[in-house]
Amino acid sequence: CLRPPRADIVLMCTGYTYAFPFLEGANAVAVEDNRVGPLYEHMFTPALGASLSFIGLPWRVVPFPQFELQAKRIAAALSGRAPLPAGSEMAAHAAAEYARLDDAGVPQRHTHMLGAAQFEYNDRLADACAAPRLPQWREDMYKLTGQSKRAQPELYRDEHMDEHLLPLVAQEVAQMQRVQAQA
Repeated sequence: CLRPPRADIVLMCTGYTYAFPFLEGANAVAVEDNRVGPLYEHMFTPALGASLSFIGLPWRVVPFPQFELQAKRIAAALSGRAPLPAGSEMAAHAAAEYARLDDAGVPQRHTHMLGAAQFEYNDRLADACAAPRLPQWREDMYKLTGQSKRAQPELYRDEHMDEHLLPLVAQEVAQMQRVQAQA
């Protein structure tokens, strides 16, 4: 029986220019033109699996719900509830994703820019660790905010195109409060 890997350190960082000098020589991950890789699903190193995981590399996303899903996926991998593919499979997946981006003309420094693709990514994370998917209103609100930002950059923070979604937000907040009250 394989024991799941144990986390010895949780290191939290912020920043948009990636550098990991403390990992130099580990041959697990490298940064080239701001692409951290090779990584499976923007989080896992094929060489070390869940024992070296990254939260928060994707950008142009709704960050905190995504970070929560990433944390749940990592926890599921570390606990053994949702094992990762073999290292060779993760490496092949990362290589295929990088080739797809290269073929599409995406600059290497934009590897972790998800934009609208974040919602499919979030669904994959949720499904992989048996967590609930994020509600549709989050994607709808993201798209409407983007449209508003492009249409009226000086006013989009003050005039909202997504007010019709607020009752759905209120329902989710009320549900979260009920769950917390029962805990």
